[in-house]
Amino acid sequence: MATSTFAFIFGFGYLVAGLLGLVPVMLAPPPVDAPPTHFTMLYGYLFGLFPVNIVHSAMNIAIGAWGLVAWSGRASSATYARVLTVLFGVLSVMGMLPVLNTTFGLMPLNGHDIWLHALTALVAAYVGWREPAALHDRRHLVRDRRQRMIPVAYERRFGLADRREHLGGMSVA
Repeated sequence: MATSTFAFIFGFGYLVAGLLGLVPVMLAPPPVDAPPTHFTMLYGYLFGLFPVNIVHSAMNIAIGAWGLVAWSGRASSATYARVLTVLFGVLSVMGMLPVLNTTFGLMPLNGHDIWLHALTALVAAYVGWREPAALHDRRHLVRDRRQRMIPVAYERRFGLADRREHLGGMSVA
């Protein structure tokens, strides 16, 4: 998978997940034993699996938008993948620690978010560090695909035929 394809797939996925986290119908109420957060606005479980709140949804929207920008070529898709590796690796480890599983009360990182963030970090690490970063941006180089044009006077001076006339190098005139 190319890094730009990775940026598009994960950017689109996280953008959709972030936008769905803002729709109250898509959220199931958190269970009684869920860790408390300071931001309870739109706090629930997306699809009944992933704990989200307004801060978590905003983070998903920002990561998704950055992925689409990296896919379009306005940002480096290799840098996007490498930053996702570090960010989601840290978030998955934070979700496993009981003290940090709500990011100091800002956003929930418990439950199924742990394996989702770990899987995202693993795929991003593979895609981001598979090749040197300079090779990823080769698709943005401007190449001149035209043939090199040699002036007609140069061709005649060195005995090459004029391209318009096929008489072996001599002009009719």
